[in-house]
Amino acid sequence: MTLKLCSIAAALALAFATAAQAQQTRDPATKADRPATEKKASDRKVKDAEEERIEADAKAAKAKCDALKDNAKDVCMAEAKAKEKVAKAELDAKNNPSQRNQRKVAETKAESEYEVAKEKCDDQKGQEKDACQKEAKAKHERAKADIKKQYAQRKDSDKPARAATSGSTASGTAK
Repeated sequence: MTLKLCSIAAALALAFATAAQAQQTRDPATKADRPATEKKASDRKVKDAEEERIEADAKAAKAKCDALKDNAKDVCMAEAKAKEKVAKAELDAKNNPSQRNQRKVAETKAESEYEVAKEKCDDQKGQEKDACQKEAKAKHERAKADIKKQYAQRKDSDKPARAATSGSTASGTAK
């Protein structure tokens, strides 16, 4: 009889332990875990849709250029490519906001403006063309310098001020 009672007690204990374990274990696909996964998936879908829209806009802009001739067509194509590059850089910066991506947007804009300006200069001849190209290059160089200066200042302002706490001494080790 004692053996029977011990067996029944052990069976009941095992049944309750298994039930308790089943309640504590979470299924990986439970609703508590889904929002983060669904958010990532929806973010990715939105980004993909934006990329497709950008590419469709660029394709449409390039198609409009087909009706043009000579340098006007080249200028139109350069503008379409520039808009596409800038839009893609802005999308990257929107999806991953960082100082590095913001700088890439600014650099892409400057580079795109330069490419379009060079194409526009091809309409001119002789000294006018040379002057136009020099002006475009000068604007591009100023824009690059401004970007470099702007982001160098941001980098400096983001860093904490460090005095002589870096562990080195000012006197040096020369004997």
